[in-house]
This record gives sequence, structure tokens and C-alpha cells, in this order.
Amino acid sequence: MVKKLNFIDVFSGAGGLSCGLEMAGLNCILGVDADKFAGQTFLRNHKHAKFYCGDVRKLTKSTLKEHLDNQEVHVVVGGPPCQGFSTVGLGDPKDARNSLFREFVRIVKETNPYYVVIENVTGLLAKKNENTLKSIFKEFYKLGYILDVQVMSSERYGVPERRRRTIIIGSRINSQIEFPKVTHDTIMAKTYKAPVTVGEALLDLQAKDGMIHNHDLASAKVKSKIDEKRLMRIPEGQGIRYEKDEKAFLTKSLYLGVDWKNLKENRFRQTKYQRLDRSKPSPTIMTHRHSYFHPVEHRYLTQREAARLQSFPNDFVFEGTLSAQWRQIGNAVPPVMAKCIGKAIVKMYKDSLQNKDNKNETKSTINQTIRSVREKAFVYRA
Repeated sequence: MVKKLNFIDVFSGAGGLSCGLEMAGLNCILGVDADKFAGQTFLRNHKHAKFYCGDVRKLTKSTLKEHLDNQEVHVVVGGPPCQGFSTVGLGDPKDARNSLFREFVRIVKETNPYYVVIENVTGLLAKKNENTLKSIFKEFYKLGYILDVQVMSSERYGVPERRRRTIIIGSRINSQIEFPKVTHDTIMAKTYKAPVTVGEALLDLQAKDGMIHNHDLASAKVKSKIDEKRLMRIPEGQGIRYEKDEKAFLTKSLYLGVDWKNLKENRFRQTKYQRLDRSKPSPTIMTHRHSYFHPVEHRYLTQREAARLQSFPNDFVFEGTLSAQWRQIGNAVPPVMAKCIGKAIVKMYKDSLQNKDNKNETKSTINQTIRSVREKAFVYRA
């Protein structure tokens, strides 16, 4: 009989990854994060798990053992801080936060799970981070794990949002790594389901208890009267990025007063007054409410609407201040995508028990693996 796989979530945040893995049938026993509000959210929504709130470097072997309470760990998952790898901003490969990967490796070494899952930004696969990526593979190879990596785009797995993440999966009991199969696609409509849209997602915000949690409409109001007037003139799915947009949507009295000719590339870096489109998946949900506006109402999104686009269940409640809730939502792995990852792990585990896995297969070298990563990682179509 296949046992239920226990996992711990390091750098868990609110627990989007954990939420999805539990949907897939895995059992969360511990979350680890330094954010106290994320910890409160994690504990509220993972009632059978414990939580360590603090610097992971201070999570000693004895403290970890105490929190695990003699439970066996089958999977260790985690999303270390992204800043050092991000393609946005400095993207400094020498960023000290990159060393937190070594803490993840240490916890894997101490718990010896069957599987590891690492989630990160796509910038991890940038050329400047190649040595970092190689060191990750080397560390896990030394511990007996084979690894593979893929960029997963969330809308292709049933999430009403476009979000691309680097996912590394490792195993010490399989010879081949399996990633989830794509389920949704706009181009190959006969083969796949149509992507879930913003409109479909926002139709259903009510939890099982009849409440709509974290749906603070007052905080979603546009406080500036001139901003509200501008927004009222923006059609669904549109925004202002170029001068032509300003001229198309706004009256002269509402112009932004921008010297378009002196802007870099004669445009804004990010579209302003961007309304979501109910007929498409959402752009990537950010860590604050000011990035996007409701498709038809003259306001920002609420936390619940953003969480819904991230594919959180409606009964998943976020704790903390408004800014803390937005940070938790924007930093999370979409649970529905995480569920697909969890199902792939369960399948690998079943295959290992049923001897469907060829354990004598020759492992590729690290350099071969790294070379092949870039060839396939950014191919989003099956």
C-alpha cells in the first residue's frame, strides 16, 4: 500500500506550494519562514502542521528534530528568496541571500527525503547564474539525488494567471524525473483545455462557510479623484503605456503630463491604469495592489480577487496587515500548479514501488544537464 508522503516547506511564505501539494494528497508537517504574518497564515490554513518562525540558519538539527516529532520526511520543498536570481532589478549573482540554498541543502541532508522540490524565478537559468545552478546540482548529486529543471508557466496548468517559475525536482529513489503534463493551452485547443480566465475566476469568491474572506472593498478604492476619472475612461483589458494610449483613452484635461519623447523607449516600463481582461488569464500578480485594476469596476483588486487569480481556494484565509496579505499572495506559488507538481511526485513514488523505474539508467553529467536546461527550459508549448 502506498503511504502518504510527508513534506516540509522551507521558505514557505503563506503556504501556496504546501496548499497545492496537500491538494495532491501529500501531508504537510512543517513550514519554515521568517515572516511572522506568513507564519500566522500558514498555521491557520495548515492545521495539522507545525511552523518554525525565524532565520533558517538558526534552525538547528535538534530544533528541527523537535518540530518533526519523530515523523518521517519524504519530501522537502522550498522557495528560497529570489532577489539574487531575479531578472528584474540588480540580479546580483553574489547576493548573500543565494547562500540560503545551502541551508535548504543542509535540511535535506538532515532529513534524507525521497524527493526535493525547489521553486525560483526564471532568472535562475540566466547565464550569469550558471555557476549557482551547477553548484545546486553538484550538492544534490553528492547526496545521491538526480535533478531536472523546467520552467513552468502557470496558465498551462489551470491557473487563471500567467506566472513563469523555475521548478527543480530531485529524487534519490527514481532514475528519471517526471514533470506535470500540460493541461491547458490556447493554440492547441483540440488537445488541451482552454486556459482559465479572469472572468471565470472572479465569478466565485465565496468560501464554504458563506463568507468572502480578505475582500476589503474599502481599501480597493482609488483615492485620487483624477486617477479615478482616468480609470473610468480605460476600456477592459487596456491601459496606458504609450502616448497613443493616452490620446486614445483620455481627454486632454486628464493627460498625464509626461514628456513621452524623453522616456526610455518612449514608453512606461509598466502599463499604468491597466485593467484586467475577463476573457484571458491575468498577468503575474504582484506583491501590492497598485499593479492592476478590476476589469469593469473603477477600483483595484481586493486581496481575495488576487488570491483567486493565484488559484488559492476561497477558504484559504490570509492573516496580517493589508500590505502583508498582498506580499504573501504575490510571493506565493499558485496552489493549482503546485498540485500538478505534487501529483507528478506521487506518480514517481508509485513507479518506484512497482519497479516501473529503470534504476540502472546512466546518469548524465552535470555539464550535460546544464547544457540541456537552456535548450528545453523555455519551451512552453508541448
